[in-house]
Amino acid sequence: MLVSVTTQPPAQTTAETNGSAPPLSETLRQFPAAGLLAGKKVFISGGSRGLGQALCGVFAREGADIAFNYATNDAGAEKTKELIEGFGRQAMSYKVSITDRDKTREMAKEVIEKFGTVDILVNNAAMNRGDSFATMTEEAWLDVINVNVNGLFYITKPFFKNMMRQRKGSVLNISSIAGIRAVPTSVHYSTAKAATIGFTKCLSREAAPFGITVNSIASGILDTDLGNALPDQFLAIYQKWCSKGRLGSAQDLAEFASFMVSDRNTYMTGEVVTIDGGTVV
Repeated sequence: MLVSVTTQPPAQTTAETNGSAPPLSETLRQFPAAGLLAGKKVFISGGSRGLGQALCGVFAREGADIAFNYATNDAGAEKTKELIEGFGRQAMSYKVSITDRDKTREMAKEVIEKFGTVDILVNNAAMNRGDSFATMTEEAWLDVINVNVNGLFYITKPFFKNMMRQRKGSVLNISSIAGIRAVPTSVHYSTAKAATIGFTKCLSREAAPFGITVNSIASGILDTDLGNALPDQFLAIYQKWCSKGRLGSAQDLAEFASFMVSDRNTYMTGEVVTIDGGTVV
């Protein structure tokens, strides 16, 4: 298992993004820290890019120490660590796929041991492929279901059991509007994200007696690697449907997520909040 732990923030980097958009490290500082997650210990799956990286940055700004996993993107993982540490928080990164049940269990055990506990779990890791159902292979189906459904089970189980023992915690599952409505995306992804919503609602019932909240965000298509991997025709249709007329930013969703898992939001559980720029209103 690859684990990288740093407690002191490194020097700031300047060339963090390509193009004209300001880097995430700058846009995060447009909003003053509110201390929503001060002192919290958080695990975020899929933290090396896109939404996962934005979640790590916002949560660190709000005072959390963060562990995250990733599958392949070493450079992105290092960037996420720098982002977290730039806010003076502890960062731990693990190169472990959530589809590997045994390594995921070992990783969760190590994170809990090093942090002492985990207060918040964000299930963000996801996979999509621009397949039509007619031409979809069994391999493609299984790949998407394995990451989005089986991986959800593998990563949640050990952290949830720890939360049960401490009788408190918050689980946030990142789903999609594709799990609610027929939007222009792939059948395997829609199926997986509908499963995420069912998982959220049912688990919230089991969790409540232990002081644990379980909620979900149904995201629209974001301007990330995952969103931009969709075929151009899918993206064009989506932007026509979207009231805002554009893809969302990862930070848009991450800012709201930081409130959802905070101690200011303890009565909400089993809920699915849609953040999609008015696409499925």
